[in-house]
Amino acid sequence: MIGTAFVFPGQGSQYVGMGSHLLAQRPDLADTYYRTADDLLGIPLSRLARHGPARDLEDPAVSQPAVLLTSLVALDVLRGLGIEPDIVGGHSLGEYTALVAAGVLEWTDALALVRLRGELVATVDDRVPGATAAVLGLDRTQVARVCAEVAATGGTVEASGDNGPGQTVISGEAAAVARATAAALAAGASRVVPLKAGGSFHSRLLRGIEAEFTEALIATPFQDPVLPLVSSTTGARITTAAEAVVALRSQLTSPVRWTEAVRTLGAAGTGRFVEVGPGRALGGLIRRIAPGARVHATDTARQLALTNDAFTTSTAAA
Repeated sequence: MIGTAFVFPGQGSQYVGMGSHLLAQRPDLADTYYRTADDLLGIPLSRLARHGPARDLEDPAVSQPAVLLTSLVALDVLRGLGIEPDIVGGHSLGEYTALVAAGVLEWTDALALVRLRGELVATVDDRVPGATAAVLGLDRTQVARVCAEVAATGGTVEASGDNGPGQTVISGEAAAVARATAAALAAGASRVVPLKAGGSFHSRLLRGIEAEFTEALIATPFQDPVLPLVSSTTGARITTAAEAVVALRSQLTSPVRWTEAVRTLGAAGTGRFVEVGPGRALGGLIRRIAPGARVHATDTARQLALTNDAFTTSTAAA
Protein backbone atom coordinates (compact mmCIF):
# COMPACT_ATOMS: atom_id res chain seq x y z
CA MET A 1 0.00 0.00 0.00
CA ILE A 2 1.21 3.50 -0.83
CA GLY A 3 0.91 5.80 2.17
CA THR A 4 -1.19 8.94 1.79
CA ALA A 5 -0.33 12.31 3.29
CA PHE A 6 -2.81 15.16 3.57
CA VAL A 7 -0.93 18.47 3.37
CA PHE A 8 -2.53 21.81 4.17
CA PRO A 9 -1.62 25.18 2.62
CA GLY A 10 -0.75 28.36 4.47
CA GLN A 11 -1.02 32.11 4.08
CA GLY A 12 -0.81 33.38 0.53
CA SER A 13 -3.10 30.66 -0.83
CA GLN A 14 -6.26 32.71 -0.27
CA TYR A 15 -8.42 34.01 -3.11
CA VAL A 16 -11.98 35.28 -3.44
CA GLY A 17 -14.38 32.39 -3.98
CA MET A 18 -12.23 29.70 -2.39
CA GLY A 19 -14.25 26.76 -1.13
CA SER A 20 -17.42 27.58 -3.09
CA HIS A 21 -17.24 24.27 -4.99
CA LEU A 22 -16.96 22.40 -1.68
CA LEU A 23 -20.15 23.94 -0.32
CA ALA A 24 -21.89 23.25 -3.63
CA GLN A 25 -21.15 19.59 -3.02
CA ARG A 26 -21.80 19.66 0.74
CA PRO A 27 -24.12 22.59 1.58
CA ASP A 28 -24.60 21.21 5.09
CA LEU A 29 -21.05 22.28 5.90
CA ALA A 30 -22.03 25.95 5.65
CA ASP A 31 -23.74 25.64 9.02
CA THR A 32 -21.11 23.32 10.51
CA TYR A 33 -18.19 25.60 9.75
CA TYR A 34 -18.92 28.96 8.16
CA ARG A 35 -21.84 30.16 10.27
CA THR A 36 -20.15 28.86 13.41
CA ALA A 37 -16.96 30.71 12.48
CA ASP A 38 -18.86 33.92 11.78
CA ASP A 39 -20.42 33.74 15.23
CA LEU A 40 -17.19 32.84 17.02
CA LEU A 41 -15.07 35.52 15.38
CA GLY A 42 -17.70 38.23 15.05
CA ILE A 43 -16.78 38.93 11.43
CA PRO A 44 -18.53 37.88 8.17
CA LEU A 45 -15.77 35.40 7.37
CA SER A 46 -17.98 33.24 5.14
CA ARG A 47 -18.92 36.23 2.97
CA LEU A 48 -15.37 37.54 2.77
CA ALA A 49 -13.95 34.16 1.78
CA ARG A 50 -16.54 33.51 -0.90
CA HIS A 51 -17.28 37.02 -2.18
CA GLY A 52 -14.43 39.30 -1.09
CA PRO A 53 -13.48 42.04 -1.65
CA ALA A 54 -9.95 40.84 -2.34
CA ARG A 55 -8.36 43.70 -0.36
CA ASP A 56 -10.03 42.43 2.82
CA LEU A 57 -8.51 38.99 2.27
CA GLU A 58 -5.06 40.57 2.31
CA ASP A 59 -5.48 41.28 6.04
CA PRO A 60 -3.80 38.38 7.95
CA ALA A 61 -6.57 38.55 10.59
CA VAL A 62 -9.04 37.61 7.82
CA SER A 63 -6.98 35.59 5.35
CA GLN A 64 -5.55 33.21 7.94
CA PRO A 65 -8.86 32.01 9.44
CA ALA A 66 -10.36 31.96 5.92
CA VAL A 67 -7.64 29.61 4.63
CA LEU A 68 -7.96 27.43 7.74
CA LEU A 69 -11.73 27.25 7.34
CA THR A 70 -11.58 26.37 3.64
CA SER A 71 -9.04 23.64 4.37
CA LEU A 72 -11.21 22.21 7.15
CA VAL A 73 -14.20 22.05 4.81
CA ALA A 74 -12.07 20.30 2.17
CA LEU A 75 -10.90 17.84 4.83
CA ASP A 76 -14.51 17.10 5.83
CA VAL A 77 -15.51 16.60 2.19
CA LEU A 78 -12.66 14.15 1.60
CA ARG A 79 -13.49 12.18 4.71
CA GLY A 80 -17.13 12.11 3.61
CA LEU A 81 -15.91 10.46 0.40
CA GLY A 82 -14.06 7.85 2.44
CA ILE A 83 -10.60 9.29 1.73
CA GLU A 84 -8.43 9.29 4.84
CA PRO A 85 -4.76 10.16 5.42
CA ASP A 86 -2.08 7.95 6.92
CA ILE A 87 -0.08 11.01 7.97
CA VAL A 88 -0.57 14.80 7.86
CA GLY A 89 1.45 17.99 7.62
CA GLY A 90 0.91 21.67 6.93
CA HIS A 91 2.91 24.53 5.48
CA SER A 92 3.23 27.32 8.08
CA LEU A 93 -0.38 28.33 8.83
CA GLY A 94 -1.44 24.96 7.41
CA GLU A 95 0.14 23.29 10.43
CA TYR A 96 -2.91 24.37 12.43
CA THR A 97 -5.21 22.46 10.06
CA ALA A 98 -2.89 19.46 10.29
CA LEU A 99 -3.16 19.59 14.08
CA VAL A 100 -6.96 19.52 13.79
CA ALA A 101 -6.80 16.59 11.36
CA ALA A 102 -4.50 14.72 13.76
CA GLY A 103 -6.82 15.29 16.75
CA VAL A 104 -4.45 17.66 18.56
CA LEU A 105 -6.73 20.72 18.44
CA GLU A 106 -10.46 21.27 18.22
CA TRP A 107 -11.19 23.20 15.04
CA THR A 108 -12.80 26.08 16.91
CA ASP A 109 -9.70 26.44 19.10
CA ALA A 110 -7.48 26.38 16.02
CA LEU A 111 -9.68 29.07 14.45
CA ALA A 112 -9.35 31.31 17.51
CA LEU A 113 -5.56 30.88 17.61
CA VAL A 114 -5.21 31.61 13.91
CA ARG A 115 -7.38 34.71 14.21
CA LEU A 116 -5.23 35.96 17.10
CA ARG A 117 -2.05 35.10 15.17
CA GLY A 118 -3.28 37.18 12.24
CA GLU A 119 -4.30 40.10 14.46
CA LEU A 120 -0.94 40.15 16.23
CA VAL A 121 0.99 39.99 12.97
CA ALA A 122 -1.14 42.87 11.65
CA THR A 123 -0.16 45.02 14.66
CA VAL A 124 3.50 44.41 13.86
CA ASP A 125 2.89 45.29 10.23
CA ASP A 126 1.17 48.53 11.25
CA ARG A 127 4.31 49.60 13.14
CA VAL A 128 6.87 48.22 10.70
CA PRO A 129 5.44 47.46 7.25
CA GLY A 130 6.59 44.01 6.24
CA ALA A 131 6.79 41.97 3.07
CA THR A 132 7.43 38.42 1.93
CA ALA A 133 8.79 37.17 -1.39
CA ALA A 134 9.93 33.91 -2.98
CA VAL A 135 13.40 33.90 -4.53
CA LEU A 136 13.68 31.46 -7.44
CA GLY A 137 16.86 30.10 -8.95
CA LEU A 138 19.25 30.44 -6.01
CA ASP A 139 19.91 27.94 -3.25
CA ARG A 140 19.10 28.73 0.37
CA THR A 141 22.73 29.45 1.29
CA GLN A 142 23.00 32.04 -1.49
CA VAL A 143 19.73 33.69 -0.43
CA ALA A 144 20.78 33.77 3.22
CA ARG A 145 24.02 35.47 2.18
CA VAL A 146 22.16 38.09 0.15
CA CYS A 147 19.85 38.79 3.10
CA ALA A 148 22.78 39.11 5.51
CA GLU A 149 24.56 41.55 3.20
CA VAL A 150 21.43 43.69 2.81
CA ALA A 151 20.65 43.61 6.54
CA ALA A 152 24.20 44.72 7.31
CA THR A 153 23.45 48.02 5.58
CA GLY A 154 20.27 48.56 7.63
CA GLY A 155 16.84 46.98 8.04
CA THR A 156 15.63 43.46 8.71
CA VAL A 157 15.36 40.79 6.02
CA GLU A 158 16.09 37.10 6.34
CA ALA A 159 15.60 33.74 4.68
CA SER A 160 12.33 32.64 6.26
CA GLY A 161 11.37 29.53 4.35
CA ASP A 162 12.93 26.62 2.48
CA ASN A 163 10.11 25.70 0.09
CA GLY A 164 12.10 23.35 -2.09
CA PRO A 165 15.04 23.20 -4.48
CA GLY A 166 15.62 26.63 -5.95
CA GLN A 167 12.87 28.38 -3.98
CA THR A 168 13.62 30.24 -0.77
CA VAL A 169 11.23 32.69 0.90
CA ILE A 170 12.51 35.94 2.37
CA SER A 171 10.67 38.24 4.75
CA GLY A 172 11.22 41.30 6.87
CA GLU A 173 10.83 45.05 6.57
CA ALA A 174 9.28 45.98 3.23
CA ALA A 175 12.12 48.32 2.26
CA ALA A 176 14.76 45.72 3.13
CA VAL A 177 12.90 43.01 1.22
CA ALA A 178 12.82 45.31 -1.82
CA ARG A 179 16.59 45.80 -1.57
CA ALA A 180 17.14 42.08 -1.11
CA THR A 181 14.99 41.43 -4.17
CA ALA A 182 17.25 43.60 -6.30
CA ALA A 183 20.36 42.01 -4.78
CA ALA A 184 19.05 38.48 -5.38
CA LEU A 185 18.36 39.25 -9.04
CA ALA A 186 21.85 40.71 -9.37
CA ALA A 187 23.24 37.51 -7.80
CA GLY A 188 21.57 35.35 -10.46
CA ALA A 189 18.04 34.66 -9.23
CA SER A 190 15.73 33.88 -12.14
CA ARG A 191 12.79 35.63 -10.49
CA VAL A 192 11.63 37.09 -7.20
CA VAL A 193 7.88 36.79 -6.64
CA PRO A 194 6.10 38.94 -4.00
CA LEU A 195 3.76 36.77 -1.92
CA LYS A 196 0.28 37.55 -0.61
CA ALA A 197 1.27 36.70 2.94
CA GLY A 198 0.37 40.10 4.36
CA GLY A 199 3.28 40.54 6.77
CA SER A 200 6.80 39.63 7.84
CA PHE A 201 6.08 36.00 8.76
CA HIS A 202 8.78 33.78 10.23
CA SER A 203 11.12 36.68 10.90
CA ARG A 204 12.62 38.26 14.00
CA LEU A 205 10.22 41.20 13.58
CA LEU A 206 7.57 39.03 15.25
CA ARG A 207 9.50 38.48 18.47
CA GLY A 208 7.47 41.18 20.17
CA ILE A 209 4.25 39.17 19.90
CA GLU A 210 5.63 35.82 21.08
CA ALA A 211 4.75 36.35 24.75
CA GLU A 212 1.10 37.22 24.13
CA PHE A 213 0.65 34.39 21.66
CA THR A 214 2.32 31.92 24.03
CA GLU A 215 -0.22 32.83 26.71
CA ALA A 216 -3.03 31.95 24.29
CA LEU A 217 -1.35 28.64 23.41
CA ILE A 218 -0.98 27.71 27.08
CA ALA A 219 -4.67 28.49 27.68
CA THR A 220 -5.75 26.23 24.79
CA PRO A 221 -6.36 22.48 25.25
CA PHE A 222 -3.92 20.34 23.21
CA GLN A 223 -4.05 16.55 22.90
CA ASP A 224 -1.46 14.02 21.75
CA PRO A 225 -1.81 13.24 18.02
CA VAL A 226 -3.97 10.30 17.00
CA LEU A 227 -2.47 10.42 13.49
CA PRO A 228 1.20 10.71 12.55
CA LEU A 229 2.00 14.41 12.14
CA VAL A 230 4.98 16.24 10.65
CA SER A 231 5.83 19.84 11.53
CA SER A 232 6.95 22.38 8.94
CA THR A 233 8.61 24.31 11.76
CA THR A 234 11.08 21.53 12.57
CA GLY A 235 10.71 19.19 9.61
CA ALA A 236 10.26 16.36 12.12
CA ARG A 237 7.42 14.37 13.68
CA ILE A 238 5.25 15.85 16.44
CA THR A 239 4.36 13.08 18.87
CA THR A 240 2.97 14.90 21.93
CA ALA A 241 0.72 17.82 22.80
CA ALA A 242 3.68 19.61 24.41
CA GLU A 243 5.71 19.35 21.19
CA ALA A 244 2.80 20.85 19.25
CA VAL A 245 2.68 23.88 21.57
CA VAL A 246 6.43 24.44 21.21
CA ALA A 247 6.19 24.15 17.40
CA LEU A 248 3.42 26.74 17.14
CA ARG A 249 5.25 29.14 19.44
CA SER A 250 8.50 28.74 17.51
CA GLN A 251 6.72 29.06 14.19
CA LEU A 252 6.28 32.82 14.56
CA THR A 253 9.97 33.59 14.14
CA SER A 254 11.44 30.32 12.81
CA PRO A 255 11.84 29.57 9.10
CA VAL A 256 9.55 27.08 7.37
CA ARG A 257 11.37 23.81 6.66
CA TRP A 258 9.10 22.47 3.96
CA THR A 259 11.78 20.47 2.14
CA GLU A 260 12.62 18.63 5.35
CA ALA A 261 8.93 18.11 6.15
CA VAL A 262 8.19 16.56 2.74
CA ARG A 263 11.24 14.30 3.00
CA THR A 264 10.14 13.21 6.48
CA LEU A 265 6.69 12.43 5.09
CA GLY A 266 8.33 10.42 2.30
CA ALA A 267 10.55 8.53 4.73
CA ALA A 268 7.39 7.52 6.62
CA GLY A 269 6.19 5.67 3.51
CA THR A 270 4.21 8.42 1.81
CA GLY A 271 3.96 8.05 -1.94
CA ARG A 272 0.81 10.04 -2.46
CA PHE A 273 0.08 13.60 -1.34
CA VAL A 274 -3.28 15.37 -1.30
CA GLU A 275 -3.24 19.16 -1.03
CA VAL A 276 -6.29 19.85 1.12
CA GLY A 277 -7.47 23.45 0.83
CA PRO A 278 -7.18 26.44 -1.49
CA GLY A 279 -4.56 26.60 -4.22
CA ARG A 280 -2.11 24.13 -5.70
CA ALA A 281 1.21 25.69 -4.72
CA LEU A 282 2.17 22.85 -2.37
CA GLY A 283 1.68 20.29 -5.11
CA GLY A 284 4.22 22.04 -7.30
CA LEU A 285 6.73 22.21 -4.45
CA ILE A 286 6.23 18.54 -3.60
CA ARG A 287 6.86 17.50 -7.20
CA ARG A 288 10.24 19.26 -7.03
CA ILE A 289 11.18 17.77 -3.66
CA ALA A 290 9.85 14.24 -4.32
CA PRO A 291 9.66 13.80 -8.11
CA GLY A 292 8.21 10.28 -7.94
CA ALA A 293 5.29 11.17 -5.68
CA ARG A 294 1.67 11.19 -6.80
CA VAL A 295 0.11 14.58 -6.10
CA HIS A 296 -3.61 15.41 -5.93
CA ALA A 297 -5.56 18.61 -5.23
CA THR A 298 -8.96 19.74 -3.96
CA ASP A 299 -8.94 23.35 -5.16
CA THR A 300 -11.65 23.03 -7.82
CA ALA A 301 -14.61 20.74 -8.45
CA ARG A 302 -12.65 19.06 -11.26
CA GLN A 303 -9.56 18.53 -9.09
CA LEU A 304 -11.69 17.13 -6.29
CA ALA A 305 -13.40 14.73 -8.70
CA LEU A 306 -10.05 13.59 -10.11
CA THR A 307 -8.75 13.00 -6.59
CA ASN A 308 -11.82 10.99 -5.68
CA ASP A 309 -11.49 8.94 -8.89
CA ALA A 310 -7.83 8.21 -8.17
CA PHE A 311 -8.61 6.89 -4.69
CA THR A 312 -11.66 4.97 -5.85
CA THR A 313 -9.60 3.28 -8.56
CA SER A 314 -6.74 2.41 -6.22
CA THR A 315 -9.15 1.01 -3.63
CA ALA A 316 -10.87 -1.15 -6.23
CA ALA A 317 -7.48 -2.40 -7.48
CA ALA A 318 -6.43 -3.29 -3.93
